[in-house]
Amino acid sequence: MNIQFKKGVLELCVLSLLARKNYYGYELVNDISKTIAISEGTIYPLLRRLKNDGYVTTYLQESQEGPPRKYYKLTPNGIQMKDQLSEEWYFFVKSVNKLLERWDDNA
Repeated sequence: MNIQFKKGVLELCVLSLLARKNYYGYELVNDISKTIAISEGTIYPLLRRLKNDGYVTTYLQESQEGPPRKYYKLTPNGIQMKDQLSEEWYFFVKSVNKLLERWDDNA
């Protein structure tokens, strides 16, 4: 997948997953990587920015497999941003599909 496509939708993917449950960073990478190839180095700067922007909060939780894990949780502002980005995404995809279908019909 084109790296610019990934960068553009990764925030929406992260917010959408966090709307379902709280995640720690590595767990987010694993879930997203099942569909889109990404690295940990991509997620952590995004999570830091989302926290700085007030869209997520963090808390530590003990782990049986090592040190405590930092979990990310959506804030009410994060839920609003996820809803806004989802709406924009669906409109964008619909518009692009319409354009592509029109172009394919003329080919």
